[in-house]
Amino acid sequence: MASRPTVSIRAASGEASGSLPLPAVLTAPIRLDVVAQVHKSIAKNKRQAYAVSVKAGHQTSAESWGTGRAVARIPRVGGGGTHRSGQAAFGNMCRGGRMFAPNRTWRKWHVKVNQNQRRFATVSALAASALPSLVLARGHRIEQIEEVPLVISSAAESFKKTKEAVALLQGLNAYTDVIKVSNSRKLRAGRGKSRNRRHRQRRGPLVVYNEDNGIVKAFRNLPGVEIVNVRRLNLLQLAPGGHLGRFVIWTEGAFGLLDEVFGTFDKASTFKKDYVLPTAKISNPDVTRLINSEEIQSVVRPAGQKIQKRPWTQKKNPLRNKAVLFRLNPYAKTLRRQEIPCTVKQERLKAKGGVKKVKVAAAGETFLKTLHAP
Repeated sequence: MASRPTVSIRAASGEASGSLPLPAVLTAPIRLDVVAQVHKSIAKNKRQAYAVSVKAGHQTSAESWGTGRAVARIPRVGGGGTHRSGQAAFGNMCRGGRMFAPNRTWRKWHVKVNQNQRRFATVSALAASALPSLVLARGHRIEQIEEVPLVISSAAESFKKTKEAVALLQGLNAYTDVIKVSNSRKLRAGRGKSRNRRHRQRRGPLVVYNEDNGIVKAFRNLPGVEIVNVRRLNLLQLAPGGHLGRFVIWTEGAFGLLDEVFGTFDKASTFKKDYVLPTAKISNPDVTRLINSEEIQSVVRPAGQKIQKRPWTQKKNPLRNKAVLFRLNPYAKTLRRQEIPCTVKQERLKAKGGVKKVKVAAAGETFLKTLHAP
């Protein structure tokens, strides 16, 4: 994306009617780990509290029989004449008892996320939406589109009818993605059918506008299409499910405002106080090519020179290798020199077959050592 500095503006017919410089936010570093972590935390903030009834498992009169009756001391239902009488109650191990650690409405449902992390994730999602390979990998039908990112003229912000929005998407060859969403509508499996989420479907294009002169009403009835203001971009819409590569359609006004909303690598944002885009650790992500380049290899290994293994890379036993032992313990060399005279005397005694006590000096102390003949 950095090699293409401008993006064409498309009219309703699909023809180019001008160009805009590529905003810096679309060349920001893409961090999959940050997006996944932040999306997982932010998605929890829409959860509704659920809990088990406070009375569940305790709507019976039960009392322990105590000891001496050869049964456990768990509370038991009183009465007689039914199967229920005498049964254990209340415990989580009992039939008809409460669950262990029942859910409560005061559980910590929401998660706080650092502001800078949320912005980093949003910036990464925006940069990923400008790469056709990631958009295609996410499943969007953009094979017939001229270029990504797709920018349309500001006249679309004045559309008020859905048929005008459909005609615009058809002229841009982007209506295929809406048809994909329409065909994907399926009946949900499970209890969700009775809980106001009867159907499920895919996500379509995200339309980003600058001013709402009717564009929201024009696009809101199209299946899978979402509309958002450029000042209120959020990660849940830019990377649904934590997956990068949402198909985004920009209006001319919204695309030109991105540098002010998110700033650049040198200039701070106008709408976010003291916020500057995060920079990539390396400008060229092809690390293998960098390492194998002539510039680096000529310094690391000059031409014709063999690789010499460094001594500390060789794993040798210091109990057998004197050089390694002396490097680990410099005093071992002194001990070895002091042991040599004793060894000579011991060999002489072995030859004579006698026993003798010899003075040995080691570690600054003198002691007697008994030498035995074989």
